Amino acid sequence: MHLLALGLNHRTAPVALREQMAFSPEQLPDAVRSLVSGPDIAEATILSTCNRTEIYCRQEQSAPAPVFNWLRDYGELPEEALDGSTYALGGEQAVQHAFRVASGLDSMVLGEPQILGQMKSAFSVAHQAGTTGKILNRLFQHTFSVAKQIRTDTTIGTSAVSVAFAAVDLAKRIFSQLNEQTVLLIGAGETIELVARHLKQNEVRHIIVANRSIERAQMLTEQLGSEAVSLAEIPARLHQADIVVASTASTLPILGKGTVESALRRRRHRPMFMIDLAVPRDIEPQVDELDDVFLYTVDDLQNVIAANQASRREAAVEAEKIIDLQVLRFMHWMRSLDSVPTIRSLRDRVETLREIEMADAQRRLANGEDPEQVLEHLARNLSRKFAHAPSQALKQAGQEGNAHLISTARRLFKLAP
Repeated sequence: MHLLALGLNHRTAPVALREQMAFSPEQLPDAVRSLVSGPDIAEATILSTCNRTEIYCRQEQSAPAPVFNWLRDYGELPEEALDGSTYALGGEQAVQHAFRVASGLDSMVLGEPQILGQMKSAFSVAHQAGTTGKILNRLFQHTFSVAKQIRTDTTIGTSAVSVAFAAVDLAKRIFSQLNEQTVLLIGAGETIELVARHLKQNEVRHIIVANRSIERAQMLTEQLGSEAVSLAEIPARLHQADIVVASTASTLPILGKGTVESALRRRRHRPMFMIDLAVPRDIEPQVDELDDVFLYTVDDLQNVIAANQASRREAAVEAEKIIDLQVLRFMHWMRSLDSVPTIRSLRDRVETLREIEMADAQRRLANGEDPEQVLEHLARNLSRKFAHAPSQALKQAGQEGNAHLISTARRLFKLAP
């Protein structure tokens, strides 16, 4: 019985190869069933994200060849395609890797929380497909518990380390309730999309997306249930915005001081929080001179991110200590399984002896023999027969000079030295 984690990730494989080896949600159930259909692999789960594809499995042999070959064949790749791009971790290392992945310690962004949900989803798919058993069930439940403990006991996930996350995190510090604010997003690229998703996670109800291409803005707002406008409409809508986040590819500012002044008058000088994530800047620097505007640039956020990354690295050191301890606990449990067949066999033997002697005692009682003598005979026969095989083995160990077996017997039966 061997645990194995085999895969590739953003550190070992280029994006083109990761794309080839990615599994869609629709593919996963059939893929994981295919993986366990042969004689070598007994349990399996496949984790597939944009940054990694990993297989966690229990197999009868320790060599990774069956899993490696299956992965290559499933991806219809030439024999050498995965050489140097995969890693195979067995036993304790596989357990440690699972714990580190779920806790965000192996992610491109240290401490990112999304991977835990992706692991839970991967395990759920495999469990429903019937490809997990006692070992993987225990491994993944322990993994989720460790990740939760790390989130609770360290600060690994409390600080923003992406520009989009930092922007929303800063807004949360200024406005106690983001869901009551109107947000204007200028641009519709990847950064703005990430900001929008973070805002939705914080239950912001009213988001306006302004973009040069109204069609691109509408594509984003359809996903988020928000409102799309053109850049030309910004002066007429700006006064509605409590929060403005801008990130376009424009070479000239989108918002000037005069436009913002006009919006502030219509707002009766209620404060506006503005974040300019663009380089070159989308918001004129002079806007920062206005009394009722709090303007932050991408440089301001980068300073926050740098400090937060240092904080996460410190937290990661504590997280690794938690993982080391939990790996030991899991491996103790797993190694204890090796003794289960022996324990079961011992109990079966004792039960057989008990049934034989009980039947003999009942026969003697039915024949009218003295109950006290029957009990004495029962106890004596049970102890004698139980001790017979160990006594013979110990006698032979003495003759052969096998001190280790004698010492083990003393420990096993808790005998005085």
